[in-house]
Amino acid sequence: MLKKLAKCVREYKKPTVLTFIFIILEVVLECLIPFITSDLINTISKATDSAGVEMASILKTGGLLALMAIISLCCGGAASVTCSKASSGFAANLRHDMFHRIQTFSFQNIDRFSSSSLVTRMTTDVNNVQMSFMMLIRTAIRAPLMLVFAITMAFIMGGKLALTFVVIVPFLIAVLLIIARNAMPAFRRVFKKYDRLNESVEENVRAMRVVKGFSREEYEKEKFGDAAEDIRRDFTKAERIVALNSPASQLCVYFNMAFVLLVGSRIIISNGGTTINVGEMSAMLTYGIQVLMQLMMLSMIYVMLTMSAESARRIVEVLNEESSLTNPAHAITTVADGSVDFEGVSFKYSQGASRYALENVDLHIKPGMTVGIIGGTGSSKTTLVQLIPRLYDTTVGTVKVGGVDVRDYDLDTLRDSVAMVLQKNLLFSGTIKDNLRWGNENATDEEMIEACKLAQADDFVNSFPDGYDTHIEQGGTNVSGGQKQRLCIARALLKKPKILILDDSTSAVDTKTDALIRRGFGEYIPETTKIIIAQRIASVQDADLILVMDNGSIVASGTHAQLMKTSPIYREVYEQQTNSAGGENNG
Repeated sequence: MLKKLAKCVREYKKPTVLTFIFIILEVVLECLIPFITSDLINTISKATDSAGVEMASILKTGGLLALMAIISLCCGGAASVTCSKASSGFAANLRHDMFHRIQTFSFQNIDRFSSSSLVTRMTTDVNNVQMSFMMLIRTAIRAPLMLVFAITMAFIMGGKLALTFVVIVPFLIAVLLIIARNAMPAFRRVFKKYDRLNESVEENVRAMRVVKGFSREEYEKEKFGDAAEDIRRDFTKAERIVALNSPASQLCVYFNMAFVLLVGSRIIISNGGTTINVGEMSAMLTYGIQVLMQLMMLSMIYVMLTMSAESARRIVEVLNEESSLTNPAHAITTVADGSVDFEGVSFKYSQGASRYALENVDLHIKPGMTVGIIGGTGSSKTTLVQLIPRLYDTTVGTVKVGGVDVRDYDLDTLRDSVAMVLQKNLLFSGTIKDNLRWGNENATDEEMIEACKLAQADDFVNSFPDGYDTHIEQGGTNVSGGQKQRLCIARALLKKPKILILDDSTSAVDTKTDALIRRGFGEYIPETTKIIIAQRIASVQDADLILVMDNGSIVASGTHAQLMKTSPIYREVYEQQTNSAGGENNG
């Protein structure tokens, strides 16, 4: 895990190394200052007894101490700058690598993590790991060095007085281990609950119109409040355990001070300063405080590492995730035509699923054909067409496009040849032109206008004051559902695909506009294979081939006339829709 995270340091190795160097210099100087200070105290003490001691010696030592303090301060400041640069850069690289990895994920990978969990990992988890990295390259280097130097100097100057650390250090380490062992499970629970909290927020924001439409604001507030309270309880429990670290450290500090003052004073008085003098005892107090302060810092690092260990694991889980869809070694980079063949295809969304979503599908579509697909909710119409651009791989059987197994294509080549327009396609924040150019980033104004005319979108776009420069809000919230669908169709047409898939993407437009769009397809893109999923039979009855799906299988296929004779399901749906339309007209 650490090896994987370390790769994200990359171009920030230099500030990381410089931080180490500055910290080492700062530590050396800070540990030498008490040693020189003890000499200064002893010199001043002698000066009271001997008038012959020159003031110059005291001033020289004081000047040296001031210079060392200034250099130490400068080293500490420089370490802060390089440390912040290295940690911020590390976090930026971490987010970059995670985002790029997520872009390679298939729908199956996304389903395994969930979008809310991925957001949490790229925000909260990265922040936790960044804080840990910052502490590791600065405090985690400074504290152990200071600890070793301070204890060494304490034994040199204080002799047996330094044995106090033999008791204090193991005690504090034992306390830290107990704290970590009890706090870690609580932190693990918290991060999982963060995912659920973010999921609740994301769901609420996306469905805000539905929430307000059904006056469910209070219910959503209560649901969010319960999730937030659940996190608060777990975090409070974890923090309560971690908070024991501070009093334990303070206890050790005061124990050390009391021990040195009591025992040291007794030794000085009883031995007349021959074993240990006032300056050395003063240095011992300083070293003792340094040692215990560094132990406190180490405990803070330990707590932070304990907290971020789960975050690091979750981040590495994303970085290690391999897409279930990969390019073959010798990928084909051209698609001959828009023919589509399903040969003995069965599919389920996970290996552990009890039943197939699609089963025993055999289907052959020639280039340029218009194919309609109808079926009830849950009949796997969308699942069928998602196998064509290889959003999922078949479990059994083969899907071919242009006579070639889709698994043999370069993924970008295949998906550039297949355009999908979903019922709930999204528009992105930006102008209408910006959104259209998702289909072709080099599209000219004339090409965009032609695509919009074909999708019956040109008229309403020109009705806006800014026309094609009209700003679209995130998600397309400032245009109607029908306008959004027509812009999405125009965007797909700009790809000039060999296969165009409309997944119930004209459900929000009226039947007249729907008919004009289909007529435009026949006139302007005759060589493009068109697959239309629809609830209205009127949307597919002129198709060259109509598929009737039920329970993951194709139960009937043929033209409108053939299905009216051979398929009871198709005939029943047609009669229901015709009678309903007739009743509405009569009314």
